[in-house]
Amino acid sequence: MSAHGINEEIVKKNKKMKLKTHRGAAKRFKITATGKIMRWHSGKRHLLGTKLPRRQRKLANKVQVSPADENNIRLALPYGI
Repeated sequence: MSAHGINEEIVKKNKKMKLKTHRGAAKRFKITATGKIMRWHSGKRHLLGTKLPRRQRKLANKVQVSPADENNIRLALPYGI
């Protein structure tokens, strides 16, 4: 306690605000251990009867995000979720 009776441990100075993760981006993208941003293919939700099994297997895999979109995704995921 200080001379004014205020516990100095309770009063904390906020040096910098925490950055918020964009929750939609966190659900759609994953960052690998090497730093690559991966995304899933679209087109796997419905009308699967008309798609060939080979095409469905290919759509199930993850692919790397385009370099043009990478900077915006990194801003949405500040802590690399």
